Amino acid sequence: MTAVPAADLTLRMRGIRLVTCDVDGVLTDGRIYVDDHGHEFKAYAAHDGVGIRMLQHAGIHVAWITGSKAPGVMHRARQLGVHHVVQGAEDKVTPWDRLREELGLPAAACAHVGDDLPDVPLFNRCGLAIAVPQAPSAVRRRAHYVTRCDGGQGAVREACELILAAQDALAPLLAAYGAELDR
Repeated sequence: MTAVPAADLTLRMRGIRLVTCDVDGVLTDGRIYVDDHGHEFKAYAAHDGVGIRMLQHAGIHVAWITGSKAPGVMHRARQLGVHHVVQGAEDKVTPWDRLREELGLPAAACAHVGDDLPDVPLFNRCGLAIAVPQAPSAVRRRAHYVTRCDGGQGAVREACELILAAQDALAPLLAAYGAELDR
């Protein structure tokens, strides 16, 4: 679902060099499982992982900035080769600014995928703000794009493919797998 004109959205996507994601509600469905021993579990969509790898293969940096402090977040990030992970972030802007400076990127070259109020300050600063459909309306209203897929159900993959398509990088990545774009 587009919150801005399609032409503007495509222009925003063409310049993206960094995609940051929240974890709970974006890479997961937002549910947090805790066992009787206090161990926290999360479920991630494998399709999102492939989308993240496709971004990385296209030279786009990926980072996770989350309020979560669960050890499993780092484990999943390592599996996907996501080297920039900030956990326990109540304020997401400070680590985001630090990362942008480290990578030498302007705010306009950054996309953020979020689902709740702590993501809004990044939405207000980044070049491309992407929300998931289950985000509160106050959050969706700040987004340039709202995914069709829910968080933890392919929303990140959808965002990855849209960015890659806008940069004419999706077709070659699909071809590497022996697949092709839907026409």
